[in-house]
Amino acid sequence: MFDITLYADASQSIINAGRFLYKSGWSPATSSNFSARIDEQHIAITVSGRHKGALTNGDVMAVNLEGEPVQSDCRSSAETGLHTVIYDLFPHIGAVLHTHSMAATVLSRWMESENELCLTDYELQKAFPGYESHQSQLVVPIFENTQNIKELAAETKAYFSQNPNLPGYLIRGHGLYTWGNSMADCLRHVEAFEFLLQCELEMKRLP
Repeated sequence: MFDITLYADASQSIINAGRFLYKSGWSPATSSNFSARIDEQHIAITVSGRHKGALTNGDVMAVNLEGEPVQSDCRSSAETGLHTVIYDLFPHIGAVLHTHSMAATVLSRWMESENELCLTDYELQKAFPGYESHQSQLVVPIFENTQNIKELAAETKAYFSQNPNLPGYLIRGHGLYTWGNSMADCLRHVEAFEFLLQCELEMKRLP
């Protein structure tokens, strides 16, 4: 069981985030999945296949940290395990957002032989906790796209257990995952990442 008021707050934060991310062009149609923590053992997460720009309370459900539905007959996102592993690793995390922007998709495909994107000399790196200067290096790991979510979740868990201060990752040809202590923090991270990814993509287009 979980506190219904906390669930309602988490659900509304997801609905609001969906409208913003869809309007920004980072979560087209039914792509993407969003979640927010309810308590130590439960999260609210988008129901599979719902349009993220038009979410309602019926498009958000609760699951436990094993990804099992709680008080719901709906089916959560197929990538629920990629969310729960972050909440399990980091008890302070309050929200996880997965977006499908063109920049994240194209750039990660263009970098087909690389498994990480290293960002430096951008002032906007300071949008992330622990990055106090443009001179720091922000490493964004790139994981291969797969339908085996259990395997990918284990891979991300192993990686971020060793690199707990990194704020997100890319799935090649798929999109961005990032998280924050609150939904507001997480949305800031998405916005910063999307700017940085777009800058990198534009740089690669230059002669």
